[in-house]
Amino acid sequence: MSLPYTQPSFKTTAFNCPFCGAFSQQTWYDAIRHTGGFEDTHLVDFAYCNHCGKFSVWYDTKMIIPSTGSAPLPNPDLPEPLKTDYNEARSICGPSPRGAAALLRLVVQKLCKYLGQSGVDLNADIANLVSKGLSPKIQKALDVVRVIGNEAVHPGQIDLNDNPAIASQLFALVNLIVEAMITQPRAVDKIYDSLPESKRKAIDVRDSAISK
Repeated sequence: MSLPYTQPSFKTTAFNCPFCGAFSQQTWYDAIRHTGGFEDTHLVDFAYCNHCGKFSVWYDTKMIIPSTGSAPLPNPDLPEPLKTDYNEARSICGPSPRGAAALLRLVVQKLCKYLGQSGVDLNADIANLVSKGLSPKIQKALDVVRVIGNEAVHPGQIDLNDNPAIASQLFALVNLIVEAMITQPRAVDKIYDSLPESKRKAIDVRDSAISK
């Protein structure tokens, strides 16, 4: 199961570190400049992660190092080839929210193919998953990533440059989709497979009788 995630925010004393991913206490420091005397810059701040010992750098209340900003690490169950695209999106989330959103749409399209869909037409793939009983909440999450990813490539009513926080929220939605479509079913299958074979056969017989 994926763990709860608290996104980094300015002057917050604890959040998931953008470097190590751990939920950790953050110690804040002001940047001081020397111009014949010491003075606070009032613009640059540093957050020290008490877990990994690295500093994130913030300028005018916005994280600038690392450039991943508030994007969470990928769900561990995201297929490895897709993690490459996800992490590329994280690496550009700060400077290019549009690019990050477009990459996350690609991640979702590839995820649908991983789940047995065509991987060609994302809208059709989502509709097909809905016809097979996909949860309405997960359908909405898929459509959010699809629509905003499309807007990133073909700008329309949603301007990600004006509201980069939208791009950051897409990462959480992708992880939620993976949680519901891969992590949870995998956990259920593992527990089910641990049942005695005789019990599983009895369930199969019951289900066969119902389907007739």
